[in-house]
Amino acid sequence: MNVKPLADRVIVKPNDPEEKTHGSIIIPDTAKEKPQEGEIVAVGPGKVSDSGKSVAMEVKKGDKILYGKYSGTEVTIDGGEYLIMRESDVLAII
Repeated sequence: MNVKPLADRVIVKPNDPEEKTHGSIIIPDTAKEKPQEGEIVAVGPGKVSDSGKSVAMEVKKGDKILYGKYSGTEVTIDGGEYLIMRESDVLAII
């Protein structure tokens, strides 16, 4: 991938939605919920504070994360579906 996020943004590859529930009920595409887990594939350099100092990112490439259901912007890069979001949209590292 030749895309580098700017400032405090990250690019996330969302996990595929579940095809079945725990009771083996198959879920149709129209009823699937948006995933809230993913893996970070690219990280920006961090944002610059008001005082001019660079603030380092807390997440890194390869981290498995949880994010809000409607966080980020969906983009297609090299035929794959990704999300671009700010580091503050990341809820937790798992």
